Amino acid sequence: MSASDRQSPVAPAGEEIHLPGPSALPFVLALAVTTALLGVTSSWVLVAIGVFVMLLVLVRWISDTRRDISELPLH
Repeated sequence: MSASDRQSPVAPAGEEIHLPGPSALPFVLALAVTTALLGVTSSWVLVAIGVFVMLLVLVRWISDTRRDISELPLH
């Protein structure tokens, strides 16, 4: 018996892997969190700006993710 006879057949590929496209949202979120944390020690205005931008980015990121998931095939 040769080595190729003893190998089991390869199973067919399952579901495809979905990777999101490139985005600046993680970087902007990190900047917003940094701004808010720096504002804690210096100015409440920076805290407000950082939290506001953070909320905007999170809403945008969640809506983009929900849209991407809704476009995936059902099977």
